[in-house]
Amino acid sequence: MNKTMFDNDYFSDPTLLSVVAVLVAVVVVNLVVRFVLHRLELATKYTDTLWDDALIQAARRPLPALAWVLGLAYAAHLIHKDKGLVFLQLIAPLRDISIIACGAWFLFRLIHNVAHNVLSAREQETQTVDRTTVDAVSKLSRFAVVIVAVIMAMHVLGFSVSGVLAFGGLGGIAVGFAARDILANFFGGLTIYMDRPFVVGDLIRSPDKAIEGTVEHIGWRLTTVRSLNKSAIYVPNALFTTIVVENASRITKRRISETIGLRYADLDVMAAIVKDVRAMLAAHADIDHSEKLAVNFDRFADSALNFSINVFVSTTEAGRFQEIKQELLFSVAAIIAAHGAEIAFPSHTVYIEKN
Repeated sequence: MNKTMFDNDYFSDPTLLSVVAVLVAVVVVNLVVRFVLHRLELATKYTDTLWDDALIQAARRPLPALAWVLGLAYAAHLIHKDKGLVFLQLIAPLRDISIIACGAWFLFRLIHNVAHNVLSAREQETQTVDRTTVDAVSKLSRFAVVIVAVIMAMHVLGFSVSGVLAFGGLGGIAVGFAARDILANFFGGLTIYMDRPFVVGDLIRSPDKAIEGTVEHIGWRLTTVRSLNKSAIYVPNALFTTIVVENASRITKRRISETIGLRYADLDVMAAIVKDVRAMLAAHADIDHSEKLAVNFDRFADSALNFSINVFVSTTEAGRFQEIKQELLFSVAAIIAAHGAEIAFPSHTVYIEKN
């Protein structure tokens, strides 16, 4: 009768004892590793350094997994040495690939943890960091980890790396034609990360397209914009390479440009109104006096005498700008009323000829 691996006398006593000893050692090592990592995590919890927490948290799972990989691989090596089972010859490449996978897993977790810690520190205002830059570096780093891990795994499996790269160059041409839109969006996202016409949190608007809102997320294929009515707009990144984008969050100054019409009957007081409005603006604390202030009688319109106001305010915040603009318009209306004039409205005069 053939013996199986589970028969009591399948292994010689030294081999069986060695396998059991290895498994016990792996369990002990795992317990020690978990204990040490836990103590290190407690010790570094209140430090100001961002890297120590990220490093320890990143190692919590990959390191015990690596211990099991090495332990099981060594146990399988002992069994293969004793019994010469053919399928156990695959243990070496599987072990190496598993080690590569554990290393990539650790780096993925480390990159994620560092990015999270950096952004958390930014939210606590302990340092100034751009979310878009952190996100871009994180994604590029993870992409590089994947590429390196795949190349190393293929080398372990016996593939010629140079041949794979050459084949990839030829295959890339075919894939490029088939997935040109995806690649266009990918390189569009890369362009956004490099040129930085906007970052997460910026208020943008495109005169070319019906896009206006706050940037919520910049991915490799799509950029999510939250519109002013709170709906989500998903914009392919390739579109940003062909359209004009206005970034309202980077405005240096805000301008008030208004045209106000008076009745033709108020022509006699137009000069006085323009003079008083100019004086009011020159004395206003929220007006940016480093820029030219312009208040002028503009033109004779169809049903009104128009005068224009062009000034810059000292704030770039949209809400405060609207408050200042409202205050100034009320002041202009009060000046007009003080001179006995009225703001004109569109009107038509009909002349009826008598027979």
